[in-house]
Amino acid sequence: MELDQLEMNQTLQESQPEGKTIPYLTALIGWSLPAIEACDKLNRPFVVVGPPDFKDYAEKHDITFVGWEFDRLNEGSDKLYKQLKALGTEVAVPLYEECVEWAGALNSRFREEPRLFNRSLLLRDKGMMKRKAQMAGIKVGVFEEARDKEDVKRFLKRVNDALLKVDGDKYEPIHCKPLDKAGSVGHRAIDDPADIDALTDTDFPLLMESHLDGQEFSCEVFVHGGKIQFLNITEYVKLGYSNFVPPSPSLEEKRPVIRKAIEQLIEAFEVENGVIHPEYFIMPDGTLHFGEVAARVPGGHIFDLIERAYGFSAYEAQILCSDPNTTEEELRKFFPGEDEAMGYAGCLMVHPHVNYIEELNIPEELEEHQFFEKHDMFTPPQGKVAERVGFGNHYGTIFFFGDDSAEMTRLLVDYEKYDFYL
Repeated sequence: MELDQLEMNQTLQESQPEGKTIPYLTALIGWSLPAIEACDKLNRPFVVVGPPDFKDYAEKHDITFVGWEFDRLNEGSDKLYKQLKALGTEVAVPLYEECVEWAGALNSRFREEPRLFNRSLLLRDKGMMKRKAQMAGIKVGVFEEARDKEDVKRFLKRVNDALLKVDGDKYEPIHCKPLDKAGSVGHRAIDDPADIDALTDTDFPLLMESHLDGQEFSCEVFVHGGKIQFLNITEYVKLGYSNFVPPSPSLEEKRPVIRKAIEQLIEAFEVENGVIHPEYFIMPDGTLHFGEVAARVPGGHIFDLIERAYGFSAYEAQILCSDPNTTEEELRKFFPGEDEAMGYAGCLMVHPHVNYIEELNIPEELEEHQFFEKHDMFTPPQGKVAERVGFGNHYGTIFFFGDDSAEMTRLLVDYEKYDFYL
């Protein structure tokens, strides 16, 4: 899209009343209606940089829009910066994994800080991420990068040799992950050398790491000026299926230790503004091991759960914290206390247990439970179940809210294996 093709559907404010801090556009990198609504609610002029397929929708709804293919690097990439700068853009907010380095590159130009781009690359490359954490003294599992199947075979053997396995013992698994994909996309657990044959040339290079048995959880950390403004802790009941906010009392009591670990991570990764989404493991001895960290909207409907539990929009929080010119006063007014949750908000992401769906099966006792709030399950017109990618492609979500974390956990565990689709 050329500059003369862009239509300014929003009015740039030439001046702001006393106390206002944002006289420029915020660029939302990616496409998210909740993020668009959040910017609008904050009365912040914005432009959306999204896949070209959304152009017609944007024009229909008077949304300033720049179409961009995020998976294509080309000699014209500088054009994006020039287009946005011409519109008056001064800050970029990444919404999805593939947008993180684009936002980093733009912010490094907007602020004339080249290191911002390097930091964004650090949050996209799992190998680089692990090395940086290890160099900073953060506990991580054993990891290496693999270029071919032989590297994977050697790593699997070395890890199990270190665990003193002998002939006949079952191997402990290793985890193989793409270096730059979001969450669990492409994630494989391998505990048998024969499983390595399933890898293809397109899977490489990849990250290999040892298995950690501790309780896994995530944090959604809103950072501004290098300081934690709000720390959410999400308890995973089953990774990729169910989680709730805030965590149960047993995990909540670890908040001081978790906060200290997050502060160490922020310092090591030189995080200044925005939201980060690190995952950790609590080991049986109570220590924390770092898993990985992202710098975009988390999956698992976690932003929705935060809003239900605490009453503020996490999308608005991300936009506020991404802007270095947001004031401390604005942030203090926006965030509640971390101990002021109104209850526990949880969700179950439903995955069919069949290959072909004929009907939807919602039990009455679920809808009558006092914790049940809503669901968005559906029967696909074609009936055939799509192949699952990572923890995505779930066929609807059930949302719960209540005052008892134990009952929340029970519901999420009990209904995980229920046949909602027949």
